[in-house]
Amino acid sequence: ESVEKPLEYYNNNIIGTLNLLTSMRNHNVKKFIFSSSATVYGESEIVPVHEGLQAGFATNPYGRCKAMIEDILRDLYISDNSWDIVLLRYFNPVGAHESGLIGELPNGIPN
Repeated sequence: ESVEKPLEYYNNNIIGTLNLLTSMRNHNVKKFIFSSSATVYGESEIVPVHEGLQAGFATNPYGRCKAMIEDILRDLYISDNSWDIVLLRYFNPVGAHESGLIGELPNGIPN
């Protein structure tokens, strides 16, 4: 969907996050947990993908939004380290890899 509607994704994710962070700063709220994604790595030739790999090779607007917001949050912390910022980069939020080599391998029918 992000490939079909890139402007909507950038507006919602980047501009929305900037507006939220500005409002938080204005109200002295400095705790932020960001739900990122392994899509920031793009199509890695290294499997399984891990945190030690360099991010920034996203292949779609969704992943690029996540990578940009991670950078914005890092820059915010560098400029004001009184912020408590946590970046969570989810790798497998919806189940096992289709190959069956990575992730869960449930027995039976999922409920």
